[in-house]
Amino acid sequence: MSEYRDGPDHRHRRPEGVDDTTVEALGSLSKALETTERARGHLYSFHQLTGAADLELDRAVTLLREAGHHAWADKIQTEILGRNVIPGHWTFQIVEAYNATYYRPFQELERGAVGELVQGRDHLYEAEMKEHRRTARHPHHTARPPTAES
Repeated sequence: MSEYRDGPDHRHRRPEGVDDTTVEALGSLSKALETTERARGHLYSFHQLTGAADLELDRAVTLLREAGHHAWADKIQTEILGRNVIPGHWTFQIVEAYNATYYRPFQELERGAVGELVQGRDHLYEAEMKEHRRTARHPHHTARPPTAES
């Protein structure tokens, strides 16, 4: 009984009848989604950095005008300031299209697979890896936080 209580909590134990290949496949699906989360973060960085650069152009235009370089200020203001980053799109539109076309459908599919195949239990692959790698009864290798349910 003590080994069972020392193991993963209920939501991190594989349901009865779920095979190794299914757990591994869902682990791979989860890893792919996590990679997509990182890509999405980079897309938001692209969005914010491009926006910050565009706003900084206001300062460049003002300073060029103050320095008497009106032609360059006009050129920057008309050619670059507020320009689409790809035809018809500012970065927020790219983010919106990515979210609607790829990210949210991927997220929903992953949730559906986990829900149907393993009763909605997340991170089974990682939980089982943790069980194989931790040292039993070591105070820094406990299976779960002290407040987690069995």
